[in-house]
Amino acid sequence: MTEVGADQMLEGVCHCGAARWSLEGDLESVTACNCTVCQRYAGLWAYDFEGGRISVSGPTNTYTYAGKKNPTLEYHFCPTCANIVFWRGLRIEEDGRRRMAVNVRLATTAAVADLPIDHFDGRDTFEDLPRDGRCVRDLWF
Repeated sequence: MTEVGADQMLEGVCHCGAARWSLEGDLESVTACNCTVCQRYAGLWAYDFEGGRISVSGPTNTYTYAGKKNPTLEYHFCPTCANIVFWRGLRIEEDGRRRMAVNVRLATTAAVADLPIDHFDGRDTFEDLPRDGRCVRDLWF
């Protein structure tokens, strides 16, 4: 299994190159969510906190759940090519940090192909599901 180690930097860039992210350190898996937004975006997410191991740069536009009274996330996408770059929590956690996740689909295939996929049921139970043995490569080929 390939793992992004503590001394490594994983990077992702949108199709046109305007928006990008980097994530420093350990990355042992990525998450696929089945909520109504992630189902459509087909993102694979790597998590951390704003001001932590994730850095983002370049222009983005945002989307929050249409019609939802109290949305919890905003999705950032490139205004030119429309790739989903990351999401950012709209609420501060109890420890004072703001959660965010980058879309690992914007990284090179070689960098993430062997990372296992964790499944999250964001539609019904809001719980982690058992791993099924698939990795990123299995979703791309």
